[in-house]
Amino acid sequence: MAAGMPEVDDSAVALYRWMLVHGGLRASELAKAAGETGLAREECRVALRLLTDTCLVRPDADGWQAVSPQAAGARLLSGPEAALRAHEEELRVRRDELQRRRDALTGLIPVYLQARQHAFPQGTIDHLPDQFAVRELLTEVIDGSRDEVLVSKHGGSFPEAALREALPRDLALLERGVRMRSLYQHATRFDPATRTHAERLIEAGAEIRTLPEVLPQMIVVDGELGFLPSRSGGALLIREPDLLGYLLDVFRRDWEYATPFATGPQAAHDISETVKQSILTLLAKGLKDDSIARRLGISLRTCRRHVSELLLGLGAHSRFQAGVIAERQGLTQPHRPLPERAAPGVATGPASAPVTAPPTGPASAPAPAPEPEPDPAAAGPDGPPRCPGCGAALAAAEGRGPVSGRPGRPARPCSAACRARAYRARRKPGAGETGPADNA
Repeated sequence: MAAGMPEVDDSAVALYRWMLVHGGLRASELAKAAGETGLAREECRVALRLLTDTCLVRPDADGWQAVSPQAAGARLLSGPEAALRAHEEELRVRRDELQRRRDALTGLIPVYLQARQHAFPQGTIDHLPDQFAVRELLTEVIDGSRDEVLVSKHGGSFPEAALREALPRDLALLERGVRMRSLYQHATRFDPATRTHAERLIEAGAEIRTLPEVLPQMIVVDGELGFLPSRSGGALLIREPDLLGYLLDVFRRDWEYATPFATGPQAAHDISETVKQSILTLLAKGLKDDSIARRLGISLRTCRRHVSELLLGLGAHSRFQAGVIAERQGLTQPHRPLPERAAPGVATGPASAPVTAPPTGPASAPAPAPEPEPDPAAAGPDGPPRCPGCGAALAAAEGRGPVSGRPGRPARPCSAACRARAYRARRKPGAGETGPADNA
């Protein structure tokens, strides 16, 4: 109940109900009403006075009549509601005035920054308070750019509204002959809206490359002004030459290692192996699926699907085992082929044999015939089963027979290294079918 307004209690409610049933209350019936409601006579008088104050009861010629709650509320609350509406309108006007003044002050940010640049030619670092100020200044700075704009964006996709807002500005920039280089993450190739946006910019002359991981957000204009994100939601405006030089060095290093953004139907498929290579590297470092997905800008579901395929290709039963196998085989190094899904069948030997030098003897001397590799399936019916990776005889487990697997199936490898070797052997042409093509 609002301050200064009486509140109806249980005694008043009981008397109000009695009056509704009996069609009102006469002065001579006060004792009767008190008895039938279980109230003392004094309590009945207090309840009647409370009902009158709350407009639920109005006096008439010979007593009192009950009034509907709607009518009572309209009569009792109309004044405070009108005052509240007037107060709300006053607050709205004051809020609009404050916002108008804030916008006027925000519009002075370019003046402030230009004056700071002249006052401190050696460079400064300023803070832009919110996204509104960032967008306003960024538009002004890019419209006045002369040489080059560098952009680094983190994330597997960008909001369509932000892309629509940036496209005309970027196209106008390219039409003026300003060079534009952008670094995205590999995952952007699989987002239709972002891919369409990138293709439009590339057609207009922009240069776009992708990496597994990039700086969270960075824009450098003409090598003289940089924007970095701040935790408050705004941005840091960088004019400090040494810091700008560092940011430019980082961008150029990433640019050299990045892959050009290909257009057309294959743009989303050619980079899939690189994405899985990055997942395997982070997996070997012990990162969880959610951390890997966040760093690579992909969904958690896509990340888990890639991890499952990598575990299957490595022949690993756990994430830890997959990381150990990948490190031992050097699969976490760049430009190393990743394991594919193994096909069923018996391995024919190691994936690759060492290259031997040609014979140095006379040309007529016959080259020695190479020794045949051990065939794990060549063991006789009474001989012990052999490892499909190295061909060594497999010892029987304690209390059980030889480790030969189920009837009709090859023996199990003797170690994780031999398991991986057997899988690589199955990838040879003619050794069996490979797994389906992977999508990011």
